[in-house]
Amino acid sequence: MTTGLRRRMGVEERRQQLIGVALELFSHRSPDEVSIDEIAAAAGISRPLVYHYFPGKLSLYEAALRRAADELASRFVEPREGPLGARLLRVMGRFFDFVDDHGPGFSALMRGGPAVGSSTTNAMIDEVRQAAYEQILAHLGVTDPPARLELVVRSWVSLAESTALIWLDGRRIPRAELELQLVHDFAALAAVSAAYDAEMAGVLLGILAEEPADGPFGDLVGRLVALAPSLPAVPVQRVP
Repeated sequence: MTTGLRRRMGVEERRQQLIGVALELFSHRSPDEVSIDEIAAAAGISRPLVYHYFPGKLSLYEAALRRAADELASRFVEPREGPLGARLLRVMGRFFDFVDDHGPGFSALMRGGPAVGSSTTNAMIDEVRQAAYEQILAHLGVTDPPARLELVVRSWVSLAESTALIWLDGRRIPRAELELQLVHDFAALAAVSAAYDAEMAGVLLGILAEEPADGPFGDLVGRLVALAPSLPAVPVQRVP
């Protein structure tokens, strides 16, 4: 039988509840559009009580962001087993799960705004990007990347971020196609760099050696081969 009495929460439990409530609201609207009154109402407590646990909206937002940032960074963690293309595709699936579930909050965070302009929040965003970068290097088995490889990986992380932001504005491309395209983008960035640098060529050949014909990278090769007959002939100019 329900007594109707509300269970009293401890300080940390209440803080975690408020963070969860804030994240849920930020999933539907930009943090700048969500008031403390709404957070309090959704949590079933008074506005002054929210300020008892958090000095202001920014401190609550930063706490919510910390949880979201940790979760987003974890989406790039993948067992280092099997071909790289399949691993990256699974990573992109989890990344877009997060983007899909936290659209307005993700967009406001990455694009900046009054509620996300503090040095603390900017540092958290950089942490997520660094975590993604380090995870990709780990998948490649590289601890001390050459300059061109670092450029490829950081560029790809930025591309995934900007692609997700554009996709949220209308979702005009099927999500599964976009996830696969981003995996193809990684291969394309690596291939262009390999054309200029022998060390990068070695990295790329090492990746492709472990890729099955029916994997994401094999799919890209098949698409390019099918496209080749329709392309105009271009004279090859060898670089001295």
